[in-house]
This record gives sequence, structure tokens and C-alpha cells, in this order.
Amino acid sequence: MKKLLSPIALLIILAFTATAKGHIAANDEKEAASDSADVNTVDSVPETAIVDEVIWIVGDEAILKSDVEAMRLQAAQDGTKWNGDPDCIIPEQIAVQKLFLHQAAIDSIEVQQSEITQMVDQQINGWIQMIGSKEKLEEYKKQTVSQMRSELNDIVHDRLMAQKMQKQLVEDISVTPAEVRRYFSGLPDDSIPYVPTEVEVQIITQTPKIEQEEINRVKETLREFTDRITKGESSFTTLARLYSEDPGTARQGGELDYTGRGMLDPAFANVAFNLTDPKKVSKIVESEFGYHIIQLIDKRGDKIKVRHILLKPQVSDEAVDNCMHRLDSIRNDIVGGKFTFEDGASYISDDKDTRNNKGLMSNATEMSRTSKFRMQDLPSEIAIVVDTMKIGQISAPFTLINNRGKQVCAIVKLKNRVDGHKAKITEDFQVMKAVVEDKRRDEKLHKWVVDKIKATYVRINPRYRDCKFEYDGWIR
Repeated sequence: MKKLLSPIALLIILAFTATAKGHIAANDEKEAASDSADVNTVDSVPETAIVDEVIWIVGDEAILKSDVEAMRLQAAQDGTKWNGDPDCIIPEQIAVQKLFLHQAAIDSIEVQQSEITQMVDQQINGWIQMIGSKEKLEEYKKQTVSQMRSELNDIVHDRLMAQKMQKQLVEDISVTPAEVRRYFSGLPDDSIPYVPTEVEVQIITQTPKIEQEEINRVKETLREFTDRITKGESSFTTLARLYSEDPGTARQGGELDYTGRGMLDPAFANVAFNLTDPKKVSKIVESEFGYHIIQLIDKRGDKIKVRHILLKPQVSDEAVDNCMHRLDSIRNDIVGGKFTFEDGASYISDDKDTRNNKGLMSNATEMSRTSKFRMQDLPSEIAIVVDTMKIGQISAPFTLINNRGKQVCAIVKLKNRVDGHKAKITEDFQVMKAVVEDKRRDEKLHKWVVDKIKATYVRINPRYRDCKFEYDGWIR
């Protein structure tokens, strides 16, 4: 985490860091054949006498008391619960991350800015949804969203680097069926993992038709906005705050931070990346989210910073009713045997994410992509419908908001359901294999950290001597 420090705090850090480097050099001269360094303690300094304090040194990296307090505050805001004393857990977690970051630098591991931006956006949007609005979030955190983005950029970068390093260290972990059986044969019954209910769902969607009159109304409104901006009667930022229907950017005056072409809707990107004059407003752009006007702020390499106003044509009740009747007829034809649900999904459905997979919904997890969903992982509108269905049953039509923010009508078919149960080797081998692989990964990473601590220079404030650390070797 990068931060501006007072001169006093900076001098404290430099003093401790210089001492650490000097100690390493001295040890290298005395113990040239050894890769490890002695673990010492940082001399105690009265807390009232300093602005900030170096509490640990790992290699040539200092951990500040303010770093720990910042992480404690963030954890409190996120609702994190600590399994032990946070005064001991937090600095150790920071220290372990520094070990992974140091190794990542040695191994030349890289993180793309697009990955960082995506995770930062997810974090900030999650906060906004949780607290209610951008203004409430800024008031609560006493920072602007731009300041949050800047601060999170470094935090997320380090987090992703550490994660990629860990993934590289355990990428060769694999277990055999015999190892899985052997591991679970020795476990008591109450330690066998519970597999929650999982379902596979197929979907057919139809999008209510928007009347041309409504589309004309939206376009005319955007033309009026453009005219007012061009004449200097209103600023783009003000109109975006007042009227844009993009909840993620409206309160920021429509501003999208530096973004690569691949992160944007193709139609939006084609117009945005062709803008050259920050004083001009783009033509009206239709994307899968609605209709936009765009204004250039800046270009930096292959990224662009723009502001936009999004308006979404409103769907009439009549259009929704017609869509529901259309889907009801499709459902009756499927039930009557005129064609299969799979054929309907392939040739009739508007859902481009599932159309090429016969309507089968896909669940993207951290490790893989699967067709199996736990109920809490399904969109809430679908989960409510599926909850009472039987395998093979087709639902009545219902409405939902898709992942592009549009209202659509849908019918779903429950392809399969496996009720929650204790894992069985014959039925849940992949689940049980994953448990054993996770255990092996944890063991390998734990050993790597312990070995790394032995080979790394560490100094710790004496008040941490009584901590019960997860990893051995911090204090010897």
C-alpha cells in the first residue's frame, strides 16, 4: 500500500530499513555459506513518541503499524471475522504476502492492468450496493471514489501477484484415486464434507419488444442533451449525474476510468476509441445496455478515459404481456412434443450466453466452469422458480433482469438435481478429490512459507514475542 508519510515517520522507516540492510550485509560476511539470516527484534519505541512505527521488517520491506491498522479497519468494514488475535494475525498475513511478492518479482510474474481494474471495479461496486449510494460510500470512508480506486489499485496488484505466485507454487499438485480413498477412509463420519444441493438448469429467454416510439423518445432526449452541451447551457458531467441510467458511473458524472477496448461493449468501444476532440460529443451509440452519448476525457496508450450518458428505453406492460404469452405458447409446444426444449433454446432463445449450449446455464467458479449451481449461486429469480421443480419439469414463464440490466421473459427446465448429502466416493469423487488436493496445496504452501522465513531476514517488535503465529520461525 503506497502512502504519503510525514518526515518523522519516513526517517523512522529509513533508519530501520538501513539497519536491516546493514545487518544482512554483516551476516553475509560472517556466514557466506548460509542462506538464512538471524531473526532479531526491532528495538521498542514508546508509541507516544512517534508518528508511525515499523513493527516488522521482512527482507528489506518494512511493515508499519499504520498498515496493520488500515487492514484492521478494512476488515471491520467488510465484516471479516478473525480466528484469533488480530494484533498477531494481521501483521503475519502482511508478512507472508511480502514473501510471496518477493518471490513473484524473482520469477517475473506479471499482472495485467485490466485484471486489476476489473477487481477494483467489482470491489467498489460491491461497496456501493452494500451501502446504498456513491455519496454514502464516500461519506463513510471519508474518501472520493477516485481516491479509493487509486489506493485499491496497489492493494489489488499485490494481492493478484501473491495469488499468482501461490498458484504457480502448487500447479503441479495432483492426487490419485487411491490417495483420495485412503484419506477419507481414515476420517470420522462427522468430518466427511457435506455436498450442498446442486442443480443443472436450461433456459430460454425472449426479450420484450420495445416500441419504436419509445426508442425515438430516448434518442431525441440524447440529442437534446448533446445540443445543450454544445451550446454551453449544461455540462456533460451535470447531465450524466441527473439523467444517466448507468448506476456505476452516473454519480461520477458518467466517468469511466482508463479502460481497454476489450472491457467495453464492442459498439461502444468502436465509437469511443475514434473520438479525438474532448470538447465534442459522440453520435448516439446503441449497445446491448441501451443508448449512449460519449465524451472523450483522455487517451493513454491502449486505454481510454471517457464519460457517457446511458438511457434505457422503457418496456411497456403490454410488451411484457405479449412476451409472456409468446413464451407460454413455446412452452406448450415443447410439452406437446412439437420440438424439444434443447431445440427451442438453440433456435428461439435470445440468450446468447446459453444458445450455443442448448440452453444449459454455465457457472464460472474460481477454478473452473461448470454447469452445476448451488441454489445460492443462481440468479435469485431463477432460484425461486427452480426450488420447487422436479427433474425434467418446465416452468411457467416469468421475468428477470439479466446480467446486462435488461428485463427479459424466461422459461427454465430443471435438467438435474442432486440433493445435499454427505460426500460419497462413488458419487462425489471430484468433490472429494478437490478436498484432498486443497489439503495438499495448503501443506505445500505452509512448508514453502516456513522454509522462506528461515532464509529471509526478519526483525520483529518485542511486543509480538508472545503471539501464537500460524507459521514457525518468525522468532527464534
